Amino acid sequence: MQVILPTWQAPKNIRAFTTTRHGGVSTAPFDTLNLGAHVGDDPIAVEQNRVRLQQEMGLPQMPHFLNQTHTTNVLTLPSDSTYPADASYTTQKGEVCLVMTADCLPVLFCNKDGTEIAAAHAGWRGLCDGILENTVEKFNSPRHDIMVWLAPAISQKAFQVSEDLLHAFIDVDPHAEAAFIPDPSASNKYLADLYLLAKQRLHALGITNISGGEYCTFSDKDRFFSYRREKNTGRIATLIWIE
Repeated sequence: MQVILPTWQAPKNIRAFTTTRHGGVSTAPFDTLNLGAHVGDDPIAVEQNRVRLQQEMGLPQMPHFLNQTHTTNVLTLPSDSTYPADASYTTQKGEVCLVMTADCLPVLFCNKDGTEIAAAHAGWRGLCDGILENTVEKFNSPRHDIMVWLAPAISQKAFQVSEDLLHAFIDVDPHAEAAFIPDPSASNKYLADLYLLAKQRLHALGITNISGGEYCTFSDKDRFFSYRREKNTGRIATLIWIE
């Protein structure tokens, strides 16, 4: 199973990675390691993929798969809630925080002592509305003790957005304008930098230990699913736990 490891200096008891589309049993267009049960894939194949994920990657238990709907809700684990949430947080060893994406930005958090972790699904709507702020609010550690990894997402060169979306971010933070450039190929369209938008929000919270942000799920068809590229496609997962 191919995975991507974070480029951060997390404590040794923290385990984290992002899956790729390789290593599962799903058939096209979900080939092969689709972990999303809501995208039209064969439910049996999805379940087999999730079992493979747990077994091959040595997860301490099956992750809690969130009901992601682009909210700003953060679920504290352990929990059996199916209420919509787009981030999870825990202090419990063996609880696996996981978010699924196919262009949106997955964000992992941990503190320097390795006692608090979180995973957030930051699509543009959740990012604009405050999913990162709500996730950080769960932490008891000082902000300067929190580190973040920005996992694979769509890059600015591929993320065309409307002028309305630009203004939605600027209305919250005028500095957000720096994360948008006019799209040279279309009038009244912009290219948005999700990685930079996330960094701006995190910096405003006092978090500066940030790594990642070098991938593009849209451009890298071999490794990643991309909703923008294919519409009908699978989901990768980004996950973290305390050993």
